[in-house]
Amino acid sequence: MVLALVLFALLVFSLLANFGQMLTNFTHLAPPSHQRGGPRLEEILLKNNHSDNKVAVIPVEGVITSQAIDGTAFNQVDVIKAQLEKAEQDPEVKAVVLRVDSPGGEVMASDDIAKALGAFQEDSEKPVVVSMGNLAASGGYYVAAPCRWIVANEMTITGSIGVIMSGFNYRGLMDKVGLQPVVYKSGKFKDMLSGSRKPEDVSPEEQKMVQSLIDEVYGRFKNVVAEGRTAANKSNASDGRKLVENWASYADGRVFSGIQAYELGFVDELGDFDTAVERAIDISGELDANVVEYRQVVEFADLFRMFGQSEPATVKVDLGVQAPNLKPGLLYFLYTEYIN
Repeated sequence: MVLALVLFALLVFSLLANFGQMLTNFTHLAPPSHQRGGPRLEEILLKNNHSDNKVAVIPVEGVITSQAIDGTAFNQVDVIKAQLEKAEQDPEVKAVVLRVDSPGGEVMASDDIAKALGAFQEDSEKPVVVSMGNLAASGGYYVAAPCRWIVANEMTITGSIGVIMSGFNYRGLMDKVGLQPVVYKSGKFKDMLSGSRKPEDVSPEEQKMVQSLIDEVYGRFKNVVAEGRTAANKSNASDGRKLVENWASYADGRVFSGIQAYELGFVDELGDFDTAVERAIDISGELDANVVEYRQVVEFADLFRMFGQSEPATVKVDLGVQAPNLKPGLLYFLYTEYIN
């Protein structure tokens, strides 16, 4: 009897939620909330300037990853692509402000976002202006590089142009406890980067192969910076900043303050979020615009997905620092101090 009542209550709640959504769509109290097959989005008004035009804010926060967002079937890249699609389809949106506060993240995820931003600007002819927060380093700068204009705060930490692949070698610990690995492999490089191997067993040939992979991805990073800043400088004429001639010598993993990045030409302007919004309106050729943000909506079905998730019992030690969930053997555009 109790189970039947609980199920009936859930059914009623589901019907009411669906009915409310139908009323919302029917009365047009909110714009279309999602793209077909993608995450549901709702438009939130951040600043009402009583204008018919809009500047859409898209946040890139935390570690850039391709892992699914908790409680949903979509990842960070999916959501950002959906937000860009919504901004492109809305004729009232005249420009986008990319709000970056990220230490970087996965190589593939960062590259996917950067490509999506480049395609959006080319297809929609709407400018993307970056507003850098506390941290916009490595992958955080990678996604900013293709954009039309970059605004950084004087105290922003940015740069860290480089690639890193990290892991742990635990063979010494295994030897101490008497644990011996037994490996069967199809080729001599099949256990590359394995943490159970002795460091002296890693051949120079293997080290060269791994370093070659790192250098290849690093070259891609530098090309994105060069092409993005060159295109932006061409579009901005004499208004924006130009990379210094020896900029590549600074792309060695070091970080910059916002002021240093401005002096080297990695950003176009010093200011805050409001500065970026004003610049976006100015570049779009409009006099004013409302500021909106697209936020993902968790559907009723997602709640059941969240309740159905179970985690194995683990012992957690709180060190006061939330470390990123990095996977050994993966390439990252990530600010190294964030790892340490």
